[in-house]
Amino acid sequence: MGITAPWRLLDTRFRGYDDGDMQELTNKLRILVTGFGPFPGAPFNPTVPLVKRLTQLRRPAFGDVELIGHIFPVTYKAVDRELPELLARRRPDALLMFGLASRTSYLRIEARARNAVTTLWPDADHTRLRKGSISGGADAMMFGPHTAKLLRAAVGTGIDARASRDAGNYLCNYLSWRAIEATDKDDGPAFAAFAHVPPLARGGASQRKGATRITLEDLVDAGEAMLLELVRLTRQAAREHACLSTGIPLQAG
Repeated sequence: MGITAPWRLLDTRFRGYDDGDMQELTNKLRILVTGFGPFPGAPFNPTVPLVKRLTQLRRPAFGDVELIGHIFPVTYKAVDRELPELLARRRPDALLMFGLASRTSYLRIEARARNAVTTLWPDADHTRLRKGSISGGADAMMFGPHTAKLLRAAVGTGIDARASRDAGNYLCNYLSWRAIEATDKDDGPAFAAFAHVPPLARGGASQRKGATRITLEDLVDAGEAMLLELVRLTRQAAREHACLSTGIPLQAG
């Protein structure tokens, strides 16, 4: 559960569109990049400027890519309302999500979401959930093997980035769970990934005094590398599906 054949959305997402709509959708990949607003204990969330910077990137590699930015309020109701709305209205091919890890000094690429939610800490609307799990069933769901490739892309920029198997039990983990659920649907995005960033000062400088000091510029560089890899993977999945459908062998490169 949680690892979806990436081409499945290509079979279903175009139903109900005319030829003009089809041409626009098939020629342009859509990547949804998300962050979170402030929450109790974090009046400044660095994912807000990070998402803004990433969705404003202008590179030849993004010439046929629509980068869609969205900032979620840090509430369970907002995630449950706005994520389905975004998926239905914008129909992204992939999701790259960011959240703040206040006690982490490095970039964390999450490998999975846990079926757990805190009953102790309220969200930004002061809502405290009474149940300690998100849904019935599995204890965790994996994002998929593509997260290792995103990690390598980030590390290649020189940032301190590490794999993580614990996205916590707050809104970041909750959104991760809902996003993986979306990739399991036939008309959902092909890929989803979540990265936790360390706290930054409002000017983009690191708040840490240790040897490793990550800045907003470091995060933008790593985020751009992850986006490029996500675009490559999504295009590759589309080509593989096209070859399976037509019987034409996949060409290298």
